[in-house]
Amino acid sequence: MIDMTQFGFGIDVGGSGIKGGIVDLSTGELAEERIKILTPQPATPDAVGATVAKIVAQADWEGPVGIALPSVIKKQHALTAANIDPTWVNTDVQELFQRHLTAREIFVLNDADAAGIAEANFGAQEANTGSAILLTFGTGIGSAFLLNGELFPNTELGHLMIDGKEAEHRASSAVKDRKGLSYPEWAARVDRVLHEFEALFQPDAFIVGGGISRKHEKWVPLLTVSTPVVPAELRNQAGIVGAAMAVEKRLLP
Repeated sequence: MIDMTQFGFGIDVGGSGIKGGIVDLSTGELAEERIKILTPQPATPDAVGATVAKIVAQADWEGPVGIALPSVIKKQHALTAANIDPTWVNTDVQELFQRHLTAREIFVLNDADAAGIAEANFGAQEANTGSAILLTFGTGIGSAFLLNGELFPNTELGHLMIDGKEAEHRASSAVKDRKGLSYPEWAARVDRVLHEFEALFQPDAFIVGGGISRKHEKWVPLLTVSTPVVPAELRNQAGIVGAAMAVEKRLLP
């Protein structure tokens, strides 16, 4: 029997895949191999809810569940839906996931915020010192603002307009794949975005995450911003870890 005081369960809902797993809350590591199911298309609330339930059942997990969503979450309602179905807007996420995951506590938060919480506790030192902006590069660009490891929730820098286009439509890793950009070509786009973020917020560090951060040596050295840019240490596991931590911390944004 798993000790639920030491372990938690996190789900990270992405534009292309939904990932989940049991997290050792003392180390921030996955206790077992993560489970991934392709995000249903269209990614309506009930379709995602059913997929989340499959992952939890496959893991044979019976305790509380933390869920990271690509949406602004306020008072447990989804207010935006950038990379999932537009029917998410104004969805009561507690009601939704309680229907699909019965008889358990549910904690839902923004996906980049989940990654930020995870990094601050188990990842890059820069996430705990001064002001840091964590950016997750994937289907879009998620952001988390951290001040000495404490989170300011629900920032959405990926939707900031830069040269007439949203930042994430200019420089997400999905854009790199879709346009077949080389790392230098894509890095130039990321650099333009970071220069704008730097001018507006002057952080002490940028922390870059998402799957593409595994190959940070191919593009981070090409960036010209004066603010230090460091790779996230938890990579694309951060959302799962942070979602599980939301249960431990009892976060209900």
